[in-house]
Amino acid sequence: FSSQHLDDDTVSGSNWITENNVQHSLSQTSKTTRKPYCGYSQQTLSKREQAEQESLLTAIQWPKPPDGKITFAQSTDPSHSDFMIVKPSRFFKVGDQLEVLVRMKDFQGKPKHYGGDYLQARIHSPELKAGAAGKIVDCHNGLYKVFFTLLWPGEVKVSVSLVHPSEAIQVLLRLREERPDRVYFKSSFKSGRYSETTECNVCLPGGLPVCNFTDLYTGEPWFCYKPRKLSCASRISHAKGGYLKGLLTQEESLFFQSDVNIKRPILSSGPDSVLVKPKAFTDSSSMDRAEDPTASPSGYYYEDQWRSRTHWIHNFNKSDDITECLQGKVIYLFGDSTIRQWFEYLTAFVPDLVEFNLGSPKNVGPFMSVDLKHNILLKFRCHGPPIRFSTVFSSELRYIANELNSIVGGRNTVIAITIWSHFSTFPVEVYIRRLRNIRRAVIQLLDRSPKTSVIIRTANVQELGPEVSLFNSDWYSFQLDSVMRRMFSGIAVHFVDAWEMSVAHYLPHNLHPNEIIVKNQIDAFLSYVCPLQT
Repeated sequence: FSSQHLDDDTVSGSNWITENNVQHSLSQTSKTTRKPYCGYSQQTLSKREQAEQESLLTAIQWPKPPDGKITFAQSTDPSHSDFMIVKPSRFFKVGDQLEVLVRMKDFQGKPKHYGGDYLQARIHSPELKAGAAGKIVDCHNGLYKVFFTLLWPGEVKVSVSLVHPSEAIQVLLRLREERPDRVYFKSSFKSGRYSETTECNVCLPGGLPVCNFTDLYTGEPWFCYKPRKLSCASRISHAKGGYLKGLLTQEESLFFQSDVNIKRPILSSGPDSVLVKPKAFTDSSSMDRAEDPTASPSGYYYEDQWRSRTHWIHNFNKSDDITECLQGKVIYLFGDSTIRQWFEYLTAFVPDLVEFNLGSPKNVGPFMSVDLKHNILLKFRCHGPPIRFSTVFSSELRYIANELNSIVGGRNTVIAITIWSHFSTFPVEVYIRRLRNIRRAVIQLLDRSPKTSVIIRTANVQELGPEVSLFNSDWYSFQLDSVMRRMFSGIAVHFVDAWEMSVAHYLPHNLHPNEIIVKNQIDAFLSYVCPLQT
């Protein structure tokens, strides 16, 4: 593998936190020429892969503030900024577009003249438990347009929030490129009664001998520092090591303040709601659109039920409905803890689906539930490293692509995948490579067994504070999610839009969305597995 022949590269020495007796014997010199064991700096890509990667990176490019130092006082202040509804008193009916103009100002109340702020917006009618996400357009001059499609009648309120100012996004960009080590991992090696723990990552600064755990089938890179006395083959487990501290300068940290500029509401300078009249006639054509993972909005809540605009969602309110849908099927759930929520929901909600104790670590898995009466098998397995789980046994550390290659498929096979949150601390190329491998395996599976159901659950938004933002900001998730939707468009997979389902809902954002949101995700998922015979 290319990882054997590396060019000399300059890597800054970093202050590594010592946690759980992990040895961080890295030199403290500011610049040392070392060989890093890196996965993304030397990929061998075909012309086509290279072209795709470039077009993906171009598509998610983010506008930069002007050159030169921008002080905190000159950065975006949500409380000085405002929005206005364009023509708020005009006659609106269901199906119309609503346009909102957002005007950004700094802490001195001066208008901003460049873009790059990251916003989230929704329309909602609290008494109807209705909500939908808006589409944001950056005009690159301190103004933003937000477009909403009015999908239900009644009084509809607009909410806009600043997730991060443009100045904070520049810091997040820098961290993503320069500090992929800001979450680090560890592995235990054991032989008899002797054990050692060393640090692991996609990329390790060189200078010390390493174990190369690069996957032979997918070429996914993974390295650990070599234990002093044990062989690389004696690795027994993988776990998260910890999070680096002290990543920001004093000035930079001002851009990440919970009550000041992280996920703060921007208020309206005039009316913040409009009155929407019902359509005069029922128009069924809105449902005829093909599934486009980039369509906006993909759906909306009404009476706390998610209604997709691309396919009919059947509400599985009774456990018997789920049993009937899944009878005779094997369901594989692959990914992180946000799809483990599906495993937990289904196992808890369906009485005949009983968890079979595999003796796996709590929250890590693999997990399995069985309904012998109706011949249903439900399995959850986490994705391969990088994964910030407590302890995953080496033998259970498997890549989704390899797992898919071992599945026969067919009309009684259901596969759901989500992979995003654990990639937010790495350059996007790392994520693109992972999705390329998964996509290849999905295409091969659908080629040999076209009746297999493959569903992808998108990323979702979460609660953010000053620390979480540096590792798991919604902005990182949004970038990865945009890449995923592009890479899987045009393939016979279905999407559960967990992103919009978390943005459009009235509940506070949470990395693990509340049960009512999970229930709606499951309804969308099962509606693909068992479409209503119309």
